[in-house]
Amino acid sequence: MVLRGGLGFLLATQLVIGCWALLFPRAFFAIPWVGMRMDYNEHLMLDYGALSLALSVVLIAAVVVTTRSLVQIALTSYLVFAVAHVVIHARLLHHLTQAEATSLMIALGAAVAIPAGLLVLTTRPGAKSRSQSGP
Repeated sequence: MVLRGGLGFLLATQLVIGCWALLFPRAFFAIPWVGMRMDYNEHLMLDYGALSLALSVVLIAAVVVTTRSLVQIALTSYLVFAVAHVVIHARLLHHLTQAEATSLMIALGAAVAIPAGLLVLTTRPGAKSRSQSGP
């Protein structure tokens, strides 16, 4: 239940972010955390939105099918993005106010901690095997 709920939360965030960046790229870029007071780049925003939606597909599959291997693949895919994302933003904090930088790093830290914690749940003793209905 916790695992499926966590996957659903990650899915919802990726769907919202992906649709927002694809449908309203300038509004998405206007968020200080996103644009970081740099020049607007529509191509970058559209690519980011498309990538977020692509990640949503894997998360949808993990929520619906919920086999251990699929859930682990989805969470690992999310973590690859989330860890790179926090590292990238950590290098660019000078574009933000102290409050913005602190809030951003908390949010990005949670974006790493949540899927990492969920991934741990898939490896604990007693987790269902991939041949069963879910981890």
